[in-house]
Amino acid sequence: MAEESKSSEPGGTATAVKPAQKPQPTKKPPQPLPPWKVLLHNDDKNDMGYVVETIVSLTPLNEQAAVLRMAEAHKTGVALLLVTHKERAELYHDQFQSKGLCVSIEPAE
Repeated sequence: MAEESKSSEPGGTATAVKPAQKPQPTKKPPQPLPPWKVLLHNDDKNDMGYVVETIVSLTPLNEQAAVLRMAEAHKTGVALLLVTHKERAELYHDQFQSKGLCVSIEPAE
């Protein structure tokens, strides 16, 4: 014998059960990343004009600021180009290196 299946009546409504809300964890405001220095070193192989052009093209520094930093590196051997977070400092290092300029990075403390 075959069993008869019962179907629900048309027009019935289903009620959605709302899940219990979990309390939101308290969020800390974002902390600034530790600062890193990007240092330009003097070299005897690059023209001063090229160094200034490269600084202006790779950084937010204008020509006047680039000339000052190039001159400082020329006179003292090293000049602080800028301070930023580590990943960007590493990017600047790689970009300057690809242009033939000597740049190092170090933590700013």
